[in-house]
Amino acid sequence: MNLNDTTSAAVLEELRRRPADRRRILFTGATVVTMDPGLGVVDGADLLVSGDTITAVGRRLDAADAVVVDATGTILAPGFVDTHRHAWEAQLRRIMPNVDDLGGYVMATLAGYATVYRPQDMYIGTRLAALTAIDSGITTMLDFSHNSRTHQHSDAAVEALRDTGIRGVHASMGPHFGDWDRQWPGDLTRLKEQYFSSDHQLLTLRLATLATAEIAGPALAYGPELARVAQELGIGVSVDAVFGTASSDAVLRWAKDGILGPDVTLIHSTGLTPEAWRAMGESGTTVALAPTSDAQIGLETAIPAVDEALSVGIRPGLSIDVEVALASDMFTQMRALHAIQRMRAVNAAYGTDRQPSRITTHDVLDFATLQGARANGLADVTGSLTPGKKADLLVIRAEDLNNMPLNDPIGTIVLGSDARNISAVLINGEPRKWAGQVLDVDLAALRDEVHASREYVLNTPAV
Repeated sequence: MNLNDTTSAAVLEELRRRPADRRRILFTGATVVTMDPGLGVVDGADLLVSGDTITAVGRRLDAADAVVVDATGTILAPGFVDTHRHAWEAQLRRIMPNVDDLGGYVMATLAGYATVYRPQDMYIGTRLAALTAIDSGITTMLDFSHNSRTHQHSDAAVEALRDTGIRGVHASMGPHFGDWDRQWPGDLTRLKEQYFSSDHQLLTLRLATLATAEIAGPALAYGPELARVAQELGIGVSVDAVFGTASSDAVLRWAKDGILGPDVTLIHSTGLTPEAWRAMGESGTTVALAPTSDAQIGLETAIPAVDEALSVGIRPGLSIDVEVALASDMFTQMRALHAIQRMRAVNAAYGTDRQPSRITTHDVLDFATLQGARANGLADVTGSLTPGKKADLLVIRAEDLNNMPLNDPIGTIVLGSDARNISAVLINGEPRKWAGQVLDVDLAALRDEVHASREYVLNTPAV
């Protein structure tokens, strides 16, 4: 049974007929880009999924009881991992495509539109963002949910992630502006008990916070008190708006206070001092870059800090950030970073005898998969097609018009492919996109909900 022919519907029917915990799927004849350093790329290979887990990668695997999917002419790859997206904004997509600076975004979106959001608007925006992520091959999305005005707003965001079937990370933070219940960060305890009580589930919880008090005051700024909250709950921390001199000073304070480390992810990290970067590298702190956000909006230096990260031994994850001004997919992030870094490297060496130090397509795919999983605290769960990890994977058509012929599989993923080439997406072993279509979504009903929510937000005065 082939994903690319008329039998694909029968394959899906057979898969869904079997109990999920006893289901076995054998993909055959694919080029498998594992992103596992020990496995690499395996041509003409099979991949076996048992229940929610990848159990084998190799040639001529024996799985007599499995549903066999002929994946000839495709690339199997890990699902992309988004380390930072403000998902609730999705119904405001590209409403300000030419925003010139962070202040313009903050005042229009966080001091304006955000203040009138109802819980149902949180749900609709977050669900739309997650479904779009799945469509473009993102199987894990960290939702930096910084509009938690009430506990109902938080519940709506979590439930939207749950209802889409994405591997979701709910990173909760109070709003920057406007009226809210001041229930954060105390409400994190309730959230964990209500939605995140198991270590074996699709959804995980993080504390979201800002680097400094410059934008929204000290209550939202990372420091020992919020670090203590996260430690007591056993959750990671994602710190947004890490920019420039003020954030560099903050990083050094955090290092002195002992609140940096692998469970902390610093987002953007543009314009930081060498001293701050050394502290980050020495502590094992992770970094989430937002390549198009930094460059297009012009955040601090406007240059994604990939070279700075690599220089101290940090391999960063990648993220989408704000759909009000930016693209929604990981292909764009990989290509933007690949081009910007290589441009900088050549430019820096121009007119000298130095050799440019350029990143590769393998590097950016690593950032978009395994390193993103590490930044989200999920490196043992997802990010590579390693036996024992959860089955979060993509089937990419390599012989479509824009990809044929297949010469370099990693180059094809990074430089050639887009959402139209993704035939199937599995998350935790469950098909979420099949034969090129996202499953279990009434697009007409979703469209009506999105338009109604947008009209409410746009036509209600900010408070």
